[in-house]
Amino acid sequence: MDMSSQMLIFANVVEQGSISAAARKMGQTPSAVSKQISLLEDQVHYRLLNRTRTGVLPTHEGQEFYDKCRAMAEKFREAEAHILNLDGVPRGKLKVASSVAFGKAQLIPLLPKFLEEFPEIQVSLDLTDRDVDLQGEGFDAAIGFAEQRRDPDIVARSIMQSQRALCASPEYLERHGRPNSFEELADHNCLRIAGNSRRNAWGNTDDNFTQNFEIEGNFEGNSTDVVFRAALAGIGIARLPRYMTDRKFESGELVHVIPNYAPPSTSIAVMFAERRNLAPKIRVFVDFLVAQFSNAARPM
Repeated sequence: MDMSSQMLIFANVVEQGSISAAARKMGQTPSAVSKQISLLEDQVHYRLLNRTRTGVLPTHEGQEFYDKCRAMAEKFREAEAHILNLDGVPRGKLKVASSVAFGKAQLIPLLPKFLEEFPEIQVSLDLTDRDVDLQGEGFDAAIGFAEQRRDPDIVARSIMQSQRALCASPEYLERHGRPNSFEELADHNCLRIAGNSRRNAWGNTDDNFTQNFEIEGNFEGNSTDVVFRAALAGIGIARLPRYMTDRKFESGELVHVIPNYAPPSTSIAVMFAERRNLAPKIRVFVDFLVAQFSNAARPM
């Protein structure tokens, strides 16, 4: 195997974080991948990877070498995608990241229709509320709040406006009473998002006066979906997207608290790397989402 092929393998190993994960992705055995990494290290006369109990990490020299290999790997993937899609037919694996709550409530229910329309596409979905590095982690598209975009080379197409509502279970309100004003929330157990102070600062605009306060409570979850489950369980009051709460309001599992509370809506967007020759599988996915949510009668 020539050095350029070994460099592609090395880049894959660094991106996957382990030799076994990279081997699975490339359809090779871990021993074969490990051997090629060792041969590459012999050629460059530096150790490139440190083995840990959970995987591998690049050494200082390995990180510098990876920065060069990554550029080559990206060019290779673009060339591969170009060749595979010369006929314009959307096909291949589509790697997508989505926020947990949106993915469960909105995206997954749409996937059967998408996969039926484009039978040559295979979707690989990662539900996460962390900020993902689209290009660095090899995602074709990511769905989240438009304001999460940090890279100017990333395109964000809005697919819906998400309105939020305050809610609690009937059991919680029976035990603790129902707040009738925004100020009374300070006397209640409010459910927090772990490690995200911005999302725990609830604001209310009334008569051109903005109120903000840092909510407090005895529970926090690492995702909106976890907070949703906690609200259903009766732990406290939550601020959640209407696309999660509306059906629960109808069923009576949740109660709409302070209905006149209306924080500004947020834009949920599908984000993808700007390329002049966007792969057909990405283009049809983006267009599909925009078309599906453009039919919404109101912000959710």
